[in-house]
Amino acid sequence: MRKLLGYIFSALHYVAFGFILLVFQPIQWMCYNWGGYGPHKRSVDILNGFLTSTYYLLFNRVTFTNKQNLPVGRPIIFIANHQSMYDIPPLIYNLRAYHAKFISKIELTKGILSISYNLKVGGGANIDRNDRRQSITELSNLGLRMKERNWSTVIFPEGTRSKDGHVKPFQSAGIATILKKCPNALLVPIAINNAWKMVQWGIYPLSTFEHLTFEVLAPIEPNGRPADELVNEVEEAIKLRVQNT
Repeated sequence: MRKLLGYIFSALHYVAFGFILLVFQPIQWMCYNWGGYGPHKRSVDILNGFLTSTYYLLFNRVTFTNKQNLPVGRPIIFIANHQSMYDIPPLIYNLRAYHAKFISKIELTKGILSISYNLKVGGGANIDRNDRRQSITELSNLGLRMKERNWSTVIFPEGTRSKDGHVKPFQSAGIATILKKCPNALLVPIAINNAWKMVQWGIYPLSTFEHLTFEVLAPIEPNGRPADELVNEVEEAIKLRVQNT
């Protein structure tokens, strides 16, 4: 039944999703070019709030739980498991107080309304996976911006999306590079559940009546510890909270 309904409601979702991206392309441009970083960031926050709302056209729900007393005005590395592209709008919207930037493939900086523009001017890191030197430079520059401006970042250390919800092994290289430039960054795990179910049949149809959950877990102070050790601790914390059904 969910798949059958998905054929109907996915079309509504995609029309709404695409319309929002179309509308916010010029809004972002005006905010950035006429107002600078602050107005542009607010436009991106609102954009992702609207994008998240399109999930409800599929009768899906999103619950974002943050019971942690996280500092505002300190760099944070949010570390999450990655299940689908539908992870991202709720993260951007719900982490807006922390100026969370994303690490993305450089290919995404072209051809996608609103999203590509934000990736180019929003302050994140756009890496070329075929160019190790460029990737390290991008991550290092992001770490410097985090340190100088008290920004945060979201990183998916699995390196790819999980198609069945199982957490893949975490890699520490990117986090280690950021910590070298921003050693006082707090590490905060986020456990994502059921986002993979939205795309379990591919991009069409999307699944319906799913409950996507995002849970912010207890922060971890780096205290100069090796990145591998820190990332292993984060991975174990997330695995304990991720459902594999």
